[in-house]
Amino acid sequence: MRRFLSTLALASLLTGSMALAQAPTPPPPDVAPAIATKLIRRHKVVVLDVRTPAEFATGHVAGARNVDFKAADFAQQVSQLDSTQTYLVYCASGNRSSKAATLMRQNGLRKVVNGGAFKDLNAAGVKKE
Repeated sequence: MRRFLSTLALASLLTGSMALAQAPTPPPPDVAPAIATKLIRRHKVVVLDVRTPAEFATGHVAGARNVDFKAADFAQQVSQLDSTQTYLVYCASGNRSSKAATLMRQNGLRKVVNGGAFKDLNAAGVKKE
């Protein structure tokens, strides 16, 4: 009986380890607007605006790069980003930026944070263009 339980425990451990190895990439952290603004001001992040070009044209974080999440080639654009950089992603409400940041992490970019909504960053005092 002991041998059976030991074998069962070992099998459970191995199965659990395999499940962990195959687990999806954890979602990127969300940062509060005040923290995001500090990161941007201190040039600690590359800022990506994942709204549409039309939304981007109405105003955006100063120095942000527009990478439209809805574009057919979004994944291709993300694959060309420098994996050594840290990225702060934002959009209009925080929904697309969360999805974009998760996709970026799944594509090998490990240093990604979700900055949330442009309006919240704006309220926190981020410089805009």
